[in-house]
Amino acid sequence: MHQKHNGLNFSKLVILVGLILFMGTLPMHSEEKETPGTPAEKRAREVIDLINQANPKKWQEYIEENLTKEFLEVASSEMGLTLYRETCDIFGRVKSDPAYKDEGKDYEIMMNLLSPDTDSWVKLTVAVEEEPPHKISSIGLMLTDPPEDKRPEQLSDQDIVNTLAQFMENLAKGDKFSGTVLLAKNDKILFKGAFGLASIRYGVPNKLDTKFNLGSMNKMFTAVAVAQLVEAGKLSYDDPVGKYLDADWVHPETAQKVKIKHLLTHTSGLGNFFSKEFVESSRLMYRGIDDWKALINQDKPKFEPGTSWSYSNSGMFLLGPIIEKASGQGYYDYIREHIYKPAGMINSGCFDNDRPIPNLAIGYEKRYTAEGFYWRNNIFDHTVKGGPAGGGFSTVEDLFRFARALHEGKLVSKETAEVLTTPKPELNSRRYGYGFGVTEEENDTEVGHTGGYTGISAVLTIFKKSGYTYAVLSNHSNGIDLVWVKLSSMLPPPGS
Repeated sequence: MHQKHNGLNFSKLVILVGLILFMGTLPMHSEEKETPGTPAEKRAREVIDLINQANPKKWQEYIEENLTKEFLEVASSEMGLTLYRETCDIFGRVKSDPAYKDEGKDYEIMMNLLSPDTDSWVKLTVAVEEEPPHKISSIGLMLTDPPEDKRPEQLSDQDIVNTLAQFMENLAKGDKFSGTVLLAKNDKILFKGAFGLASIRYGVPNKLDTKFNLGSMNKMFTAVAVAQLVEAGKLSYDDPVGKYLDADWVHPETAQKVKIKHLLTHTSGLGNFFSKEFVESSRLMYRGIDDWKALINQDKPKFEPGTSWSYSNSGMFLLGPIIEKASGQGYYDYIREHIYKPAGMINSGCFDNDRPIPNLAIGYEKRYTAEGFYWRNNIFDHTVKGGPAGGGFSTVEDLFRFARALHEGKLVSKETAEVLTTPKPELNSRRYGYGFGVTEEENDTEVGHTGGYTGISAVLTIFKKSGYTYAVLSNHSNGIDLVWVKLSSMLPPPGS
């Protein structure tokens, strides 16, 4: 498993959000494993047994009796019960790898587990106190790639499609995925399918043209728009923000120190507009680009721009009014005319979510109670309208069209596309280019972006060398995780 940059959900990311059982701090020693029968392994085996019993009452009793006092202060039994139910709901049963061998420290362990119900691999991590009775000080579960010796041999495209089709069928039968999936190689679509419900209330099924919220994936469109204006001579990546935005938009320190390239790479030092003020205010206050000024204009760099990396929605949003100033067009009009239209993206846009938009999926999150669970929609959680940093809608087919248009030079030149999708280590952005996440593997380079929020889960991944592209969109929180990890375990084939 190749962990990605700073918690960004790029391809093959260790998926922690919503899956960590407890929020303790686990000292990780990836090269040191446990000897058989050590206190940590015994506790890990107990956890596996409890998961497979699927008995919430027993689990609650166990965590109340066997977690350290300090851990319980962070991970209450109620929270542990909720996340345990969620984990069981996602994974189902788990079993340890029969070939698993332990050696090393007595009080920490990492074990690979297979979930037969979803054909997925899970990494269990446990740390315990050194003194008897060796209570648990930290524990977590996360999706992961198969162990090296369990990864499939090189698969043909047809083998990949057959495996994916069977996997999706099994997930759909188990009600473990709601959304759409597309896999392509170069300009040929190999697999596409729709599963689950766009509206639980009305029983409306998802279709391939169902529009799903993209979350942060809009950042790619914003970055391409900036690159177009650079090509046209209307912007420079080295321009300071203050050249385009006045004090209504940015703090004087931001205007002077932060450059456009810093906004594009999350190296500006700016923060996140999803603040306490946003959470406690009416969503109706934030519809147009200018409506966000008050949430952003006092933000200033928390470090010297270009010297560190910190994901910043506020920084990326500022590119919206900069695009408006440089182009003379409204942001939404510009993206529609210069990104969606030339790419052939017929089902994409930043829609007004308080209006009836055809084929729009409602986002959902499972909430767990002592009696079971209920579905909660995200209508009152998210923005009324998306913008430069995220929140737009699209389909898997439109995302594939975007990927092809970028590759074929329909949006920017191929040289500029390379600039966008190349890391910027000189800015301390080693896994992120201009608006695109970048992961350089041994056999290929993956570029794209993800999006996530309550009831939103999305990913687009483009393989530069092998030509594969996949898009997964879901209207459930963390909904793409099982599919995403499955795809990342098969692509690209070894040696491609």
